[in-house]
Amino acid sequence: MKEDFLHYIWKLRKFDNLNLKTAQNESVTIIKTGDYLELAGPDFFNAHIKIGDQKWAGNVEIHLKSSDWYLHNHEKDPAYENVILHVVWENDTAIFREDNTEIPVLILKNYVSPEMVENYYKLLSPKTWISCEKQIQEIEEFVFKNWQERLFLERLERKSAFVYELLEETNQDWEAVLFCLLAKNFGLNTNGNSFLQIAKSLPFSIIRKESFEAESLEALLLGTAGLLDAEKEDIYFKDLKFKYFFLLHKYQLEKTHVDPVSFFKLRPDNFPTIRLSQLAGLYHKHQNLFSKIIALKSVKNVYELMNVSSADYWQNHYQFDKESPKKAKILSKSFLDLVIINSIIPIQFAYSSTIGESVIEDLIEFMNDVAPEKNAVVEKFNLYGIKSKNAFESQSLLELKNEYCNNKSCLKCAIGLELLKSN
Repeated sequence: MKEDFLHYIWKLRKFDNLNLKTAQNESVTIIKTGDYLELAGPDFFNAHIKIGDQKWAGNVEIHLKSSDWYLHNHEKDPAYENVILHVVWENDTAIFREDNTEIPVLILKNYVSPEMVENYYKLLSPKTWISCEKQIQEIEEFVFKNWQERLFLERLERKSAFVYELLEETNQDWEAVLFCLLAKNFGLNTNGNSFLQIAKSLPFSIIRKESFEAESLEALLLGTAGLLDAEKEDIYFKDLKFKYFFLLHKYQLEKTHVDPVSFFKLRPDNFPTIRLSQLAGLYHKHQNLFSKIIALKSVKNVYELMNVSSADYWQNHYQFDKESPKKAKILSKSFLDLVIINSIIPIQFAYSSTIGESVIEDLIEFMNDVAPEKNAVVEKFNLYGIKSKNAFESQSLLELKNEYCNNKSCLKCAIGLELLKSN
């Protein structure tokens, strides 16, 4: 058993409120349980409780065992001097204030039904992928949908934290922030951090100036990635290398070292050469990309806006000096769906928040038209009957699994609380 279960029971009064007695056999009437702030100090602040004939206003501390008071060194902390009631599951020792008066104790297990405890242990079974895997399908659709919206919002709030970090680093330049986000996204999991380092190491003012020449952008990106360091006979390679060192001299840039990009285990269409060329093509096609991204309202608009391909050279190459069958290297719809999920939606959310607008309903509608991700978590939920029809639902499930299920935070989860309540 964990203390958060006792917090849940106390906060929502999930116990027999009639005929409460302290361990000292005084009657207890709970007028107000107190505010659960989850801050340092006592668990519940400003509680109103009548003990015997005396009405008290103060704080409530909750422990599994009363001896935890000393285990946590509360006797040395002045913040606990105003505790009016010690709520415990087991009372194994008396607790005294500094003036030697004993703190009243309520033994909670005497007033909680055995069924509630049994259902709690059943919910937190340690041998399952998620605690509620056998019960999750029982949740009413209304409850589940509302919780998905909250999960999606929490996921966006966490993702936007990274956007705000970039905003500070770029001196509030939203175009530069978008460039960094897109670069990371274009690198996917394998090369995302390397591509982000590339984007950060190139002043976006230079990207703006050189955006009218796609080959110059490609030279900057590939050169910074270290992909132009070797000596090759390939004419296109030599042209890019010349342009790269010319641009270094032109803008008085020092050659930057970033984490090496990888080709290992990647599908050829995801090779860093192809993705960096496509990123260069995107910024060549759109000089004011941020305003266009913020204005996007549908998946169709994204596909139209980002209908770009790599440079002509890459139509029959994946690497320098190695010719391959000709194939157009356009940004696929499945790739652009990931761009929507990981770049477009987060930056729209963060930007709207900074200007005081709420667009969460619009973003949910947007994501309802995006295909769900295909990954192990989404597929596992599918096995338990929770199918994702779109990216809004799959993103919510990822947040649920990573932030709640993995941490066994069932008592902070609407699904867990609903199951406990219904039981």
